[in-house]
Amino acid sequence: MSLSDKAAEIGAWALENGHRALLALTGGRFPRRVLGMQTLELHTIGRKSGQRRSTMLTAPIYGPDRIVVIASKGGHSEHPDWYKNLAANPEVEVTVDEVTGPWTAVAATADEKARLWPQITKVYSGYEGYQKRTDRDIPVVILTPR
Repeated sequence: MSLSDKAAEIGAWALENGHRALLALTGGRFPRRVLGMQTLELHTIGRKSGQRRSTMLTAPIYGPDRIVVIASKGGHSEHPDWYKNLAANPEVEVTVDEVTGPWTAVAATADEKARLWPQITKVYSGYEGYQKRTDRDIPVVILTPR
């Protein structure tokens, strides 16, 4: 694993676990937004294990009919596991403010990503840096309610 990948992995782990710790300490009251983005918990089914998996994410685009999340993994050379899981089983659940509901996850097409990317990077410019740091095309995932 490259040094860049290791740094991205450590950063992603620290952000997710720090977020979980703050939510636990504050009874779920903080943080509800990070870097100007809605926080959420994405629940997928493990593609190998069949077990329910959960990860904390931020959504640069968030609304009742559409949530957009970015499979950046901090610019790591591999897709995050949560993305691999939803690619295998797109029926997911999303928890926001302690309310969980069923959603369907679909990777944006190249045209959809091109339209959404300026909005995404306007909210958080760090995604542009992540994309420059990796050779992989970072997926943009569109979630819609089921």
